[in-house]
Amino acid sequence: MEPYRVLVVDDSAFMRKIISDLIEKDPQFTVVATAVNGIEAITSVEQTKPDVITLDLEMPLMNGIDALQHILKKHKIPIIMLSGISEANTRDTIKALQFGAFDFIRKPTGVGAKAQDIHVVSEMLLEKLKIAMLTRKRTSITRPIAPATRFENKKQDISTENAPNLLKNDKIKSKTITSKKSAASNKANESKLDHLSAALPKKQAKEEAEQKSTVVDSSIKPKPKQKAVELKPKANTGSISSIIAIGTSTGGPRALHEVISHLPANLAAPVVIVQHMPPRFTKSLAQRLDSFSELDVCEAEDGMKLQNGRAYVAPGGYHMKVSRQQDQYVISLSSEPPRSGHRPSVDMLYESLLDFQELERYIVLMTGMGSDGAQGMKKLADQGVAATIAEAEESCVVYGMPRSAIELGAASKVLPLSHIAPELMKIMSRV
Repeated sequence: MEPYRVLVVDDSAFMRKIISDLIEKDPQFTVVATAVNGIEAITSVEQTKPDVITLDLEMPLMNGIDALQHILKKHKIPIIMLSGISEANTRDTIKALQFGAFDFIRKPTGVGAKAQDIHVVSEMLLEKLKIAMLTRKRTSITRPIAPATRFENKKQDISTENAPNLLKNDKIKSKTITSKKSAASNKANESKLDHLSAALPKKQAKEEAEQKSTVVDSSIKPKPKQKAVELKPKANTGSISSIIAIGTSTGGPRALHEVISHLPANLAAPVVIVQHMPPRFTKSLAQRLDSFSELDVCEAEDGMKLQNGRAYVAPGGYHMKVSRQQDQYVISLSSEPPRSGHRPSVDMLYESLLDFQELERYIVLMTGMGSDGAQGMKKLADQGVAATIAEAEESCVVYGMPRSAIELGAASKVLPLSHIAPELMKIMSRV
């Protein structure tokens, strides 16, 4: 079996050497080329045809963000960003994820990096490379997620009754335009995928072997906040009678952008969000979402009172729960041990809502690796909450978390990403 081909892009000769050595420790990967800036990266992609790319953010002549967008316009290649932890780096990392980067890692700190830090980075990088290969689409057709447009400007109402037909039509179209060359290539790659699955933990490989990545449109531009939309569920009175809880992981920033940017300013519910992400990056994620959304979006703080029309992103490194103080619903943060390897944990957020049967609870589980959130969604579904929505495979970057919930029978609706916000609005308008 030929190893997967990796292009390493970084302006630092030291970092190119470090990253290349880390990658080639695993015989399943080989570094076919390196590049020192975005311009060289674009040229190298055409010449070397890599299977996956690691891409630095800060480079001369052309930075990582611009290179990412240029590459994804022509190629369906998973790109893993290498990010520092400065405020500018975290902001750019979130932007890259929304523009279509598969995932990111925090790069080693430089010449003085500790051996333990290098080891951690190595493990994370190889894991993400393997997941990127396992979840890569097996056909030559990669359907982009539609660019975000304001919910009130949509001319057609998207009903859940139409969703199965839409998905079926999409599959038919994909099959029709898939080329013979693509089919031959897919067959050749099958042994690679099987071998790579064996290298991951058995449970993870089983869950992820059939997952897919989706290259997304990169033409997203911030929009100013607007007044309340015409299609509103009910007046935002200030008293909380409903709540929306969203869980996601790999591919989540782009998915969250699609959903949150389509919810109106006068939403009669708070939105609580768990996105698997390290500290610092969640703050940049919240700021980025806020710039696109009519909702007020913030990184959650312990003791914050929940308010209608606001979205709260769990801070990296802390579990987030909803609790009650007297007559107020508030955010409760904790540094309890990770749950199933995650802190924040989607399951812990969902399970904290079990005590609040007086609320109309709308539970959403989107793209992500593993099964976090599935058990919590199942418990809430058994309680008879207003809705449990899982993202459909067709739009998932990684179809792990939603699939786990569906297999448990926890999801009352399975919808492609672009249908989730309209469906929430439609259900809420009936209450």
